[in-house]
Amino acid sequence: MTSDRAICVVTDSTSDIPRELAAELGITVVPLSVTIEGDTFEDGSISLGEFFRRMQASKELPKTSQPSVGAFAAAFETALERCAEVVCVTISNRLSGTFESAAQAAREVGERVHVLDTLNLSWGEGYQVIEVARAAAAGASVADIKHAFEQVRSRVHMIVGLDSLENLAKGGRIGKVSALVGGMLNLKVLLTVAPDGSFEPVGRERGATAALQATIDWIGERIDATRRAAFAVQHAESPNKAAWLEHAIRERFTVAELRVIEAGAVISSHTGTGWGVTAVQLD
Repeated sequence: MTSDRAICVVTDSTSDIPRELAAELGITVVPLSVTIEGDTFEDGSISLGEFFRRMQASKELPKTSQPSVGAFAAAFETALERCAEVVCVTISNRLSGTFESAAQAAREVGERVHVLDTLNLSWGEGYQVIEVARAAAAGASVADIKHAFEQVRSRVHMIVGLDSLENLAKGGRIGKVSALVGGMLNLKVLLTVAPDGSFEPVGRERGATAALQATIDWIGERIDATRRAAFAVQHAESPNKAAWLEHAIRERFTVAELRVIEAGAVISSHTGTGWGVTAVQLD
């Protein structure tokens, strides 16, 4: 089989890459799934509004499932019909078993499949996937892609603000004491992803306005406002907060790229309503 490129790119749905962009860049997205009230949906197959309506009405937290080894293997084998090699880029291994599913599938399919861990999620993952896809489209080798990937991974900064820690606590991602504190006095909790790919708290603010400003200030400590940077605003059922953040970013920073990304159902099942900003210094 022939292909327009030597390398195909595969990722998982927690990258929150819009379908149109994935299609444009030739990225194959393997979906995670979410089960709520006995009904199972592939990530992206249920609208976020409907998902939140059902989640709020349910007594139990939705259950999420990583893609099976077989799902990844099928995606890799299909990609290898078009490309000589495959690079698969996944959510942090500290936040999901998705990386291990992909790695096991790669071992089964063969040495032409390479699996990379972003140590991130949502657009912190998605930005890295897109950079890999762009490099592949430009004709980079796997070795070159891996080298560039490691450099990009270290430059991605992401902060997440949550209206409540209830979902994360129920899902076992953080301790219950933190959830109790976060739920008191209208405190909004700010998290980042640590270098090892796990969640790390970075602050608590009373009220949404203070939390949004703290989000921007945290980014400002890591991004030089006089130099070009790429940004994304992520949100889960929080369009007004996303609009505020978009305006604040354009006012404060030198914006080369700014996307507004709606989180998928799998990410949202763990975070509940909230927002995030991803930023990468470009020069």
